Amino acid sequence: MKIKAIITSIALLTSMTFTAPVVQAADELYVPIPSYRVGPYAVGGTGYFGGILDYYNLLNMRDGGVNGMKLVWSECETEYSVERGVECYKRLKDNKGGAVFFDPLSVGISTALIETGRKDKMPIIAVNHGKTAGQRGDVFPYYFMPGINTYDEHSIMMHFIGDVLEGDRSKLKGKKIAMLFHGSPYGREAIMFMDMMCKKHGCEHTAIEVPHPGNEQQSQWLKIRKMKPDYVLLRGWGVMNPVAMQTAVRTGFSVGRLIGNIWSNSDGDVIPAGDAAEGYYAITTHPAGRVAKVIDDIVATVYKAGKGDLADKSRIGSVYWNLGVLAGVFHTEALKTAQDRFGPKVNSAQVRWGFENLRLDKSALDALGATGLVPEINITCMDHVGGHLAKFQQWDAGKRQWKVASDWIEGDVALSQAIIDEGAEKYAADNGIKKRDCNNEEDRDNFDLYSSVFVVLKGDIYLSPFFLSSIQGNTWVLIPSSFNSFKSFFEAIP
Repeated sequence: MKIKAIITSIALLTSMTFTAPVVQAADELYVPIPSYRVGPYAVGGTGYFGGILDYYNLLNMRDGGVNGMKLVWSECETEYSVERGVECYKRLKDNKGGAVFFDPLSVGISTALIETGRKDKMPIIAVNHGKTAGQRGDVFPYYFMPGINTYDEHSIMMHFIGDVLEGDRSKLKGKKIAMLFHGSPYGREAIMFMDMMCKKHGCEHTAIEVPHPGNEQQSQWLKIRKMKPDYVLLRGWGVMNPVAMQTAVRTGFSVGRLIGNIWSNSDGDVIPAGDAAEGYYAITTHPAGRVAKVIDDIVATVYKAGKGDLADKSRIGSVYWNLGVLAGVFHTEALKTAQDRFGPKVNSAQVRWGFENLRLDKSALDALGATGLVPEINITCMDHVGGHLAKFQQWDAGKRQWKVASDWIEGDVALSQAIIDEGAEKYAADNGIKKRDCNNEEDRDNFDLYSSVFVVLKGDIYLSPFFLSSIQGNTWVLIPSSFNSFKSFFEAIP
């Protein structure tokens, strides 16, 4: 009984927090912005990060931040370079008391940071892209790809060709499909899956690489003219996209049979192509235009005050800017989810839990004013994507606007999951990673949040019911894991 009393006293004493010096202000949350505002991919970078910052400013100016916590940030120019992106991560991750997540909008950068994020307990965010096996949160706990993944994207594109353009999916049989892809890790991610899609549907797939940055494609399109494909899938980025449309027209290929992927679907991709872009189709998870109340709120609150990020206000409502606003919603709703459990001041490990429990249904989107822009999403331990649906839009060059060309289309989830599982299992085996058990409450809900405390009594080791938990990155508290474990522990002590 004396031992129990001593331990109880220690537990009560150590449940009081002890704090190291704080660099970050108590009412701030720091988000690094690894942008690319210069170079051949600047149209994507300025739009995406501009939309994010405009949404952050809306919350700061209108709501006082996120549950009373002001969002603060600093930028680092990556120029879409993996080396620069990793350097920016190292430079920014510990700023202002520590970042809460890192979103570089780059397959190469986000993939290069997978294990670094795991080590640093830092969520790495890749909206609508990324290493596809990363969907498995049991293997990749700190890697999130909210929206759709690469396999969703390309199976949806194939379903669109079959169901909408050909009138029946069975008509994919015998079709020749070329994929013109950007010469980068992002571009190559879809090759194997497209081979499997065509094996399943009886079509023929040919992958054709366009070296970075993609402003010279004559040899690739001469190859396409020789092979005479029925459709060409454009897996492009930046300057590669309008050049593809212009070169297609010059070589006699109908742009109406050129289908763009999620990073070939913006105003900045089609406007520079001029009339060559007429009739071009592209997949999208979010429509272009001022399609939601939240966009009007940003204009009325942020731009009216002269605080908007876009120098060219005509880009408000553009595809990449809207995607940035969508990402800002994902970011901040994950922060709120974490705050609901841990309190307003959250660290990166707690925000990881927030992303893994992010749920946005219609009522939540209505309340945010985001209905019409942001899709419903349900991220779980085993599914770090949470969306898997997309629509198509077609460009009207005369009116210089997109029009919706399909309803929501679902990808081949069964085929995708089989490849994702194979890739995730191989990654875990190759890297010696112990998978989490997503069916186990402790492994699912308390993963990486606590460090167990062991007590040694009379030569025996007891697992204490208390956990050492980081509250603010540099503030720690000893708390009980559950009443049952607390009770079992004390009953076990002689």
